[in-house]
Amino acid sequence: MAVSQDKKSRAMRGHRHAHWKNKVKPAALSVDSTSGETHQRHHVTADGYYRGKKVIDTAAPAADSTEE
Repeated sequence: MAVSQDKKSRAMRGHRHAHWKNKVKPAALSVDSTSGETHQRHHVTADGYYRGKKVIDTAAPAADSTEE
């Protein structure tokens, strides 16, 4: 297998990467059925819902460590 011995310049790398902008797509968004919140597909909403079910408790953590 042939292996190039010359270092490719940043400019030549840029020529290869110049077409990537056409392939990048914005993230697909969905609306949760229960909370009605917009979220990224296959991700938990900010309220902690996934596919209509509460999966993460998003309540504020208790301040037990500051009390004596």
